[in-house]
Amino acid sequence: MRNIEIKAYARNLQLLIKNVRFISKSDGQIIKQHDTFFKVPQGRLKLRKFEEGNAELIYYERPDTEGPKLSSFEKTNISKENVDSLCSVLAKALGTTVIVKKVRQLFLVDQTRIHVDSVEGLGDFLEFEVVLRPDQSPEDGEKIAFDLMKQLEVKEEDLISTAYADLLNR
Repeated sequence: MRNIEIKAYARNLQLLIKNVRFISKSDGQIIKQHDTFFKVPQGRLKLRKFEEGNAELIYYERPDTEGPKLSSFEKTNISKENVDSLCSVLAKALGTTVIVKKVRQLFLVDQTRIHVDSVEGLGDFLEFEVVLRPDQSPEDGEKIAFDLMKQLEVKEEDLISTAYADLLNR
């Protein structure tokens, strides 16, 4: 699976949410997430726990560059009965690097997932994931991301090159 992503600081949260609601024509969905990152030789591996008790195991690779960038990922769903034991096994086998706790407001605009994230210990952020269809090139996704950046007035100086986990580890 592939998508084009951007991540940026949210300087004016209320205005940002107002504008995202306008372009998505929705109030979005609130999702509480608890991501445990594991030590791996390349890419990133995280177990994302949800408030309901279920989880996703996600492996992804993407460059640490500002602006739209290609992210390749694999994920699988984990039932709530297996979440804690899987997290324990992975932590013992690989070690952990950081835990990221956030409240995400998810909005959908066509093929793009727009996230307005409040991250514990870091602040507020905006993230796009332009989910690429098989017939689309990364350049197609970058065009969509740049258009959304323009619509939401994302400034170049607010772009972030790394993951929340990296920012917390600094």
